Amino acid sequence: MRLIETQSKITVANWTLNYAEQKLLPLFLKRCPNDERPAHAIAAAREWLDGKVKLPYVKNIILNECHAAARELDDNPVAQAAARAIGQSAGSIHAAPHSLGLYFYAAAAVGYDRLGLDADEAEYEVIAEEVCADYTAALRVVAVENEPNPAVCKWNC
Repeated sequence: MRLIETQSKITVANWTLNYAEQKLLPLFLKRCPNDERPAHAIAAAREWLDGKVKLPYVKNIILNECHAAARELDDNPVAQAAARAIGQSAGSIHAAPHSLGLYFYAAAAVGYDRLGLDADEAEYEVIAEEVCADYTAALRVVAVENEPNPAVCKWNC
């Protein structure tokens, strides 16, 4: 959280979108190969970063496509968690704290993918720590030292 606070909203958004696209979109597409809604949310967020679309356009896609996909997947917890994670990554263009939501849902998606739904808590904890380390390492790679205009983060936790 402290490293995120030192980065601009643009750096945070690019980091989360790259992470979601590389790590979570494949998990989603493995289970829902014909559902492009989460990928559309990533693409729309990138269009906003490029100045091609307005924020309400992207928010509509996040809420009415990506999160809608997640709501429809109660019987598929891996794809559901991956879609929620992708929605959080796209939402980071609006508010950097969404990057933390991406982590939580990413840990769930990876945990359910590897362990199923019946593992014990300690096994899920190992996966969560692994995802956290991977996620943090990905940020360290793109983090800008002394970046101007760091993101405003109200974590409320």
